[in-house]
Amino acid sequence: MSSVAVKPQVKIFAGNFKGYSQSNPAAIDEEIARVGPGTPAGEYLRRFWHPVHVTNDLGDLPKAITILGEELVLFRYGEDKQQIGLVHKYCPHRRASLEYGKCEDRGIRCCYHGWLFAPDGEILEAPAEDQTARAVEMVKERTRLGAYPVVEYRGLVFAYMGPPEKQPDFPIYDAFEHEGMTSAPYKAPYICNWIQVQDAIMDPTHTTFLHSQNSHPQFSEGMMASGELKFYERYENHFLGTSTRRIGENAWVRANELVLPNFTQAGSAYAADGTEQRYFGRSCFTRWVVPVDDENTIVYAWANFGDRWDPHEYNTKEGHEMIEQGEVLDRTPEEKQRYPADSEAVEGMGPISTHKGENLMPTDRGISLYRRRVRKAIRDLENDGIEPPQPLRHGPNSVRTYGQDTVLHLPPIQGQDDSAYLLKIGEAVMEMQFEHEDWCDENRDTAIVERLKKMEANGIG
Repeated sequence: MSSVAVKPQVKIFAGNFKGYSQSNPAAIDEEIARVGPGTPAGEYLRRFWHPVHVTNDLGDLPKAITILGEELVLFRYGEDKQQIGLVHKYCPHRRASLEYGKCEDRGIRCCYHGWLFAPDGEILEAPAEDQTARAVEMVKERTRLGAYPVVEYRGLVFAYMGPPEKQPDFPIYDAFEHEGMTSAPYKAPYICNWIQVQDAIMDPTHTTFLHSQNSHPQFSEGMMASGELKFYERYENHFLGTSTRRIGENAWVRANELVLPNFTQAGSAYAADGTEQRYFGRSCFTRWVVPVDDENTIVYAWANFGDRWDPHEYNTKEGHEMIEQGEVLDRTPEEKQRYPADSEAVEGMGPISTHKGENLMPTDRGISLYRRRVRKAIRDLENDGIEPPQPLRHGPNSVRTYGQDTVLHLPPIQGQDDSAYLLKIGEAVMEMQFEHEDWCDENRDTAIVERLKKMEANGIG
């Protein structure tokens, strides 16, 4: 009996496949991605104060950390061990790690040969040597352990890692101190370059999709609605992205902000959904995106709670993580695939995103604006020695911030394009904030809230 070969029926999608022609990876943006000593972006970033640790995470033993590609050691010193120092990791004698050093009243002592260093890196003792020998005098005169100034403020340790003669004042933002606000420091690591973490703050659209429509509402259900976008650039280093959503008869204006190089704020995570009136509700976090090295980043922040911030019930470790990215950090691979949050979105781009392969759209205008300004500041510093602008204080007042939620009962107007109307509402809300920049801290917020209520009552035409 003869057999007949049966030709298998294989269906192949008849599309226009371009994988082969696009198989070579695009290039990374070397200019803004590399952060180590001597790199253009690294030098730029070193002109600012950055948080480098949570105070309560530093015990009585030295702690090895990496910031901006530098291996460092944090330690406590003084009689009560309440003062904090930050030095290079390796002893200049024989390169032993000061992670294993001894914290003392006057500084940190190397475990290997007992050299003692002051918080500014001065060699105080080289005990194994003849203290009268010229060699000891010479090494003390010409050698120091690398060290940086630090400020401990409200549960976070900040450091300045740039040229000493260029050290700016420690910036005080209006978001640091508010009556009725409770703040809790937290940290969140990301396994990728700092820029792709920071990009999300100037991308209001991703809230609608990543945090809402993709899997389930990770914040409030109102964020599922798309908003009318507007982007602002102020004072060369302050950027805002607003999204104004229509929720029933309410207009919900939400503002995200970025102060270069890496200070970020937004509206609330869980307190607002657009269904209830809210007047100048403030940011759920006050946050810095700090480069660890080229391929790792750590966010240091305060989560903020109170009537104008997020509910106190989220003031837990898990709550801080949800405020930061929409989900807790410790999840299974399957959970991350089914319910991706910010970490999956940005880490999924790879250790350093290939920016040269992006196709930026009008909704990405905020990203384009701030990246362009970062690049200009890097080049100005590298080529012409022009120092980057610091956060702007308004006279004697603190640095003004705008991250917020405002929900006003302003129904659609019959016969009027509601998209244009929403955009107009968003612009009016932001202009109120801008017009009160020079007001003292005590009166500014009150005046803005009063004007918002008046606009709600009278309409804006």
